[in-house]
Amino acid sequence: MLSPSRPVLRVDGGVYALERALQRRGFLVVAGADEAGRGACAGPLVAAAVVLPEAKRAEIEGLTDSKLLTAATRDRMYEQVLAVAVAHAVVVIGPEEIDKRGLHVCNLTAMRRALAALQPRPSYVLTDGFPVDGVGVPGLAVWKGDQVAACVAAASVLAKVSRDRIMTQLDMVYPQYGFALHKGYSTAEHQAALEEHGPSPVHRRSYQNVARAGRGRAVTQGMTELTVPGPLRG
Repeated sequence: MLSPSRPVLRVDGGVYALERALQRRGFLVVAGADEAGRGACAGPLVAAAVVLPEAKRAEIEGLTDSKLLTAATRDRMYEQVLAVAVAHAVVVIGPEEIDKRGLHVCNLTAMRRALAALQPRPSYVLTDGFPVDGVGVPGLAVWKGDQVAACVAAASVLAKVSRDRIMTQLDMVYPQYGFALHKGYSTAEHQAALEEHGPSPVHRRSYQNVARAGRGRAVTQGMTELTVPGPLRG
């Protein structure tokens, strides 16, 4: 399927400019997709997809890459996105599936699942950094898409906040690892806890640092099922 001709955008057009340009070309339902947790060695990969309304009055001020926002601002924008979104979906892929299938495959799978769950069905898809094929509609991978496309930024916020809340839940089950602080990323504190206690069931065993810490050790017992606090889709 052919993509439309590339829209011409003003440099200062803002994060809604790309969506508006696509809508003027007849792609009325523009969805953005993004993920959180790709670089972590523990916890799930979480992907989100979002369709925002066309109306200018529904625009969310300050919307950008979730990693550039404070936790309090992310939480506020999370609620704003849920309030105004035409459609949204969040998909969680746990560490066991990541170990079996590989991170990149799971990343694409999670975003495909999130996009497939949207109603109404998107007519065009924007993603952050790399293309997601197999979604049945035209799409564009946008460099730093979560900073320049509003729907991708909104997906970034949903994915990040959803995953952070999961990691906070896991911190209550496995307090020795400090998941609430580092969210499963490979900080010095996390690595020290991993080497002291060995891997938990929510560590990604295929990762080298986790595998090294787990040699000759039994896996810490506990909860393995991961759930997303709050609404999954709308």
